[in-house]
Amino acid sequence: MVSGLILGENSGSMIWKMIDLHTHSILSDGVLIPAELVQQARNRGYKVLGITDHCDASNLAMVISSLKGFVRSLPKDSGIKVLFGVELTHLYPEQIGLMVKKARRLGAELVIIHGETLVEPVPKGTNRAGILAGADIIAHPGLIEEELVKLASKKGVYLELSSRRGHCLSNGWVASLGRKFGARLIVNTDSHSAEDLLSWEEARRVAMGAGLNEDEVMGVYKHSEDLVKRVLARRR
Repeated sequence: MVSGLILGENSGSMIWKMIDLHTHSILSDGVLIPAELVQQARNRGYKVLGITDHCDASNLAMVISSLKGFVRSLPKDSGIKVLFGVELTHLYPEQIGLMVKKARRLGAELVIIHGETLVEPVPKGTNRAGILAGADIIAHPGLIEEELVKLASKKGVYLELSSRRGHCLSNGWVASLGRKFGARLIVNTDSHSAEDLLSWEEARRVAMGAGLNEDEVMGVYKHSEDLVKRVLARRR
């Protein structure tokens, strides 16, 4: 039985609440201010929400400072756990290591790399650089190579199965290699608006649509829980 963030039982079935660690606000290209994003997620039954806006060298400090201040302003009994961080986006691979370190130093709780999706011109080598830099998540990593899935597994870097249109095209590939090499898979929405948010049942279908069985899907949920625990353990 998966423990931690599960709420309980209902007619013999577990009640699962969504953990989504990759969303965007108006601090990058989302349409909602952070407060509305939180309320929309809470209304959909979310347990944990990660706000991780797109960043490069031009806005990294501003985004982290703004999101940190916002999260710290929330009441303790808000009904939802909110984490903050960045998605380092469209960087040259040689920039990534330094930017990950800088994001951590500035206080980002989650550091995501905008992976080599099939639908955007992400520089080749981004996935590798993000894994070597110790990012938390490689988002929508596209047709990631077997050696990099092995490396991600070894370094504890999570590989994302995405519900976002276009980015989801490689979910089956990522799930297959993740299963083969024991990588930590995670389902996120990459939400930019309220309409993109999913219930856990919808996220479960994304994982199953990628070819995972029920036990593996529960493992994906456990991976999300574990990452949240890791983040909260280093919260300061």
